[in-house]
Amino acid sequence: MQPVLNIADVALREIGNGGAFVGQAGRLGPLIGMKQLGCQLIVLAPGKTAFPLHAHHVNEEMLVVREGTGTYRHGAARLPLRAGDVVAAPAGDAASAHKIINTGDTERRYLASSTRVNIDVVEYPDSGKFRVASQIPEYSGMLSAPFQFIGRSKDSVDYYDGGG
Repeated sequence: MQPVLNIADVALREIGNGGAFVGQAGRLGPLIGMKQLGCQLIVLAPGKTAFPLHAHHVNEEMLVVREGTGTYRHGAARLPLRAGDVVAAPAGDAASAHKIINTGDTERRYLASSTRVNIDVVEYPDSGKFRVASQIPEYSGMLSAPFQFIGRSKDSVDYYDGGG
């Protein structure tokens, strides 16, 4: 850990599902000693997005476009993006759901910073899913949480189901 890191030195890993969601990401926050503030460099090829439309109920995000053009989907709105734009993704519900799409013809790079509250609920309006995660590891994200559930509310059970 060092308090200064050049973005060019950040190691990138493949993210997504190889289909609709494809990108590269590199975590910066833990490398410079951040514990309550996360930051990743996200790289998208033309025509790609890294994450489904989603809304964090607890954590908020701020995105800073470094290179490329594209679209910011925020709820029902679709807003154009270009290098230098700073984008808010506040905590909320489906109305504040967001994602970045590279609609340009060159690579898009942006920084995604977020609060790191250890318990979060994320809503995915396009698919009707939600995720609950707790004990999110300091050096990774929600996918690495030892306690998490992804499902749909229609699969919910009664509070008293199963007895005591």
